[in-house]
Amino acid sequence: MHPQYNGLTVADVLELERVEMMSMPKAFDGYVERTVRVSSTCLISVARNRYSVPCERVGQWVSSRLYPSRIVVIADETTIASHERLFDRDQVSFDWQHYIPLIERKPGALRNGAPFADLPKPLQQLKRGLRRHTNGDRVMTHVLAAVPIAGLDAVLVAVELVLESGSLSADHIMNVLARLTSTAPPPSAETSLQLKIAPVANTACYDRLRTTDEETRNA
Repeated sequence: MHPQYNGLTVADVLELERVEMMSMPKAFDGYVERTVRVSSTCLISVARNRYSVPCERVGQWVSSRLYPSRIVVIADETTIASHERLFDRDQVSFDWQHYIPLIERKPGALRNGAPFADLPKPLQQLKRGLRRHTNGDRVMTHVLAAVPIAGLDAVLVAVELVLESGSLSADHIMNVLARLTSTAPPPSAETSLQLKIAPVANTACYDRLRTTDEETRNA
């Protein structure tokens, strides 16, 4: 029962008050915006910390939006990067996917590159396993290059299956990935047409075509 209104429960009073309540307004999109230039290492500086952006933006001017808990980077009216906000000084927040086009040109950057220190666990295991293989960096590059196309989740599943098999190769991973992302074949179209003459496996017809073609060239 409600402590102040006799004969009414707390739920009853709530329903009466709902009629008088104002609707919740849309949350205010508050941020501090600045225009910053992307450095040669694909980083922008915001509030004394640095954040990565896609490497194709090197040297360009972009807009940084500083929110209470995150950093959003805008270019051409599109969000190109988003990071959790860092609150200390001189820290760096990397997103390794921003550097994929770069390692396609320089696979060796995978070995000690700071952006790739936080790869998902299956990719880290694959990276360690490929160290013993010839051109292991290039194989790892092919795998990472599939992320923007097939999606990170699909690539991680394919890598886990390949790690279980023990056969570490880009072709094997791409094959597994293709099976995971393949679409179902279209349904057969119903038709009333019937085949009256069945095709015959007769390779001699190709020999006749080749002979005719040779005679035409000689003429």
